[in-house]
Amino acid sequence: MKWPTELLLIRHAESAYNRLKQAKDADPDYVRLRGLFENDRSHKDIQALARLLHARHSLGCSDRETPITPNGENQASLTGRAMRESGANCPDVIFVSPYRRTEQTLSILQEEWPDLREVKVYREERIREKDHGLALLYNDWRIYQLMHPEQGELHDLLGDYDYRYVNGENIPDVRQRNLSWITTLTREFSGKRVMAITHHLTILATRANFERLSPRQFLHLDEHDKPVNCGVARYVGSSELGHNGKLELHEYNRKYY
Repeated sequence: MKWPTELLLIRHAESAYNRLKQAKDADPDYVRLRGLFENDRSHKDIQALARLLHARHSLGCSDRETPITPNGENQASLTGRAMRESGANCPDVIFVSPYRRTEQTLSILQEEWPDLREVKVYREERIREKDHGLALLYNDWRIYQLMHPEQGELHDLLGDYDYRYVNGENIPDVRQRNLSWITTLTREFSGKRVMAITHHLTILATRANFERLSPRQFLHLDEHDKPVNCGVARYVGSSELGHNGKLELHEYNRKYY
């Protein structure tokens, strides 16, 4: 069989951006901006409101340097402990996105599951977060589009799947580099147990490439069954399926906390 015997995909624990988004969504001014964005983007107050919210809800660091929160530390700790106590197989190799939040998540998993410390770790750019380019200055796609109206028009024309951020990526870009990583798994890690600490869109891209999801199916999955923080997806290799075996999805979005 050309596939790994097991592939575990784990999303990073709650990040500072995840917490920032929760606070922003609860802000009455942001609720008003969302209403104006959906119904009247030409309203006289919308630009000033966007600038106000940009200043109020700024992350203050790059996407690569975004850390996890204390709550995220607890999520990762409970996940590592529960996976160890459940008798889960220790992987033969670990891939981790080279972002601060994924590396912090892995470090805490290793504290609670000491056997992971003995496993070879590869820092893998191909499973990093989607690059949002210029939009990272705003930490919010609505504010980004209001500050750059032509990008809002282009997004409306192309849609969520195909729109590529200025100096960034679109979903097909992420799927392409994910497919390259999958090829590495079949070429170099056949018969091995593999773990990857990564991001929500990478997990969706992996599912989409394995299951050959259409753009519509991808967006439906992202809207209705987005990977949760520290959620675990588990694929198991079966030599009886396909010409050279196949990875089957056995668990998705499993929470251990």
